[in-house]
Amino acid sequence: VTIGNSDVFAEERDGVDASKLVDHKVAVVGMAPIVNKDTGVKDITKQELIDIFTGKITNWKEVGGKDQKINVVNRANGSGTRATFEKWGLDGATPIQSQEQDSSGTVRQLVSQTPGAISYLAFSYLDDSTQALSIDGVEPKEENVADNSWGIWSYEHMYTNGKPSPEVQKFLDYMMTEEIQEGPVKELGYLPIT
Repeated sequence: VTIGNSDVFAEERDGVDASKLVDHKVAVVGMAPIVNKDTGVKDITKQELIDIFTGKITNWKEVGGKDQKINVVNRANGSGTRATFEKWGLDGATPIQSQEQDSSGTVRQLVSQTPGAISYLAFSYLDDSTQALSIDGVEPKEENVADNSWGIWSYEHMYTNGKPSPEVQKFLDYMMTEEIQEGPVKELGYLPIT
């Protein structure tokens, strides 16, 4: 393997000797909690978010929504999206046992079709089939990630095993060009790192 891609720092993964890897950050990904549109909720506090995912809040009426049971949907254990959301969205709290999905597309579909559902997605998966939640009045938008008023985001990493070969370095340099950073990076819903 010449390059390994990751949503999280290698040091955060069990069984990975990060001391042998070189980290090349190539983009930023914002993430947001999403809910089924029928919950009647568009903004919650950070503490309410934590309390929902840890099972302390179990009905949407407790946060100003409908009298409806909350159905938590998590990404699978080992998911970089889940790791980022737990670290920055839940301040390290462990979510309750719930349905888990491997795919962001499946999560979006499930939340859109399941009454009372809540989960989280990368900005690139947000669409009008679900309601992205603001937290403490701050909307999940790229400009809020850029000015750090939105705290749920991570780097997109490309790791090499030691110093990259000249050919691999050329590719990594290409990933940092304006052509890529302002083109595909943005087009795919990520934020440029440059």
